[in-house]
Amino acid sequence: MIGLDCAHCDNKKCYDGKDCTKLRSDIEKKYKAIDIKSMKASARIEAQYYMKKTRLEELIIYAKEMGYNKLGVAFCVGLAEEAKILDQILSKNFEMHSVCCKVCGIDKSTFKLKRLHPEKEIDATCNPLGQAEVLNKEGTELNIILGLCIGHDTLFTKYSKAPVSTIAVKDRVLAHNPLGAIYSNYYLEKVFQMERENEKRI
Repeated sequence: MIGLDCAHCDNKKCYDGKDCTKLRSDIEKKYKAIDIKSMKASARIEAQYYMKKTRLEELIIYAKEMGYNKLGVAFCVGLAEEAKILDQILSKNFEMHSVCCKVCGIDKSTFKLKRLHPEKEIDATCNPLGQAEVLNKEGTELNIILGLCIGHDTLFTKYSKAPVSTIAVKDRVLAHNPLGAIYSNYYLEKVFQMERENEKRI
């Protein structure tokens, strides 16, 4: 075990080149050519557009730099309108393929899942494996997650043959902004019983 606890490190001297892990040489060898290509694209975007471009704009630039032509969007049915707009924007530069979370219409009873709508005869489950399989068959080169449920996003990422990036995560309580729970001192105190260090509560 390495025993790192980076979240509580006050120095972050790795930013200046310190290797606390003694793994640097081994890790450097693990990067393949396609990984380095991705790192170069990311570094160029950061250096040229830091604090200048939105994540959506960065996504477009990144996909172009990587030479991707076919993009996939795996979206939550609750964000169908956002998915439509995202597809319209991206289709100006890429061949787009999109797949809804309810694809295949599998009833939750098939896997004995808890039903959100017990009054309905069919309560279709989200189907992250199905989403991944559809986009795999389309031969997408980069897949984008738009608001998939917790757990479903991990399964989609696991089974996607193409690399995956997230444009938005689902958080219905905080308008799909999960960090709002961390930025709100009130929320930290009331829900997680803690206060931000060295900062006055508001």
